[in-house]
Parts: sequence; C-alpha cells; structure tokens
Amino acid sequence: MCVGCGQMRPKMEMIRVVRTPTGQVVVDTTRSRKVSGRGAYVDPNPECLAAARKGNKLARALEVPVPEEVFQQVEALIRERAPASAEAAGTAEGS
Repeated sequence: MCVGCGQMRPKMEMIRVVRTPTGQVVVDTTRSRKVSGRGAYVDPNPECLAAARKGNKLARALEVPVPEEVFQQVEALIRERAPASAEAAGTAEGS
C-alpha cells in the first residue's frame, strides 16, 4: 500500500524505502527487494511522494525521521520512471 495515497498496488510497481536494522533509511533499488528492514512503499507518482512528505507519513511508517537525501532519491526514481509510463499510456491510446 502506498503511504502517500493509501492505494493498493503490486509492490514491484512501487518504490520501497527501508529502515535498516542499524536505523539507516535507504531507498531499495534492488528488483528483488532484498534490503532487509522495515519497509514502506510509495507510488512512482510526484503527488504521492508529496503527500507522504507533507503528512510525515513516510517517517511514521518507518518510525524514524527520513533524511532529505532519501526524498531526493525517490524523486529521481520517479523522474526516471515517468518517460516509460508516458510511453505506455501513449501506446495504449493508439491501440
């Protein structure tokens, strides 16, 4: 479930942020979701990230403050995924 919007989606479609056993907060960029620790998911959507940040929802889900660098990494991943999403939508419209 996305911590920003609350919508259920497959985990592999979302971005996982993890609080590791040592207390560090990192973005899990592995496709297999192998980073151990407490995880929270955000849709690859700028509005969902904004909601997760504004409502402090990501920090509450991970039970620790989330560093600004983590939000910047998630924003970068969203930007990377955006062209692929736009192309897929364009292909679907052309069908």
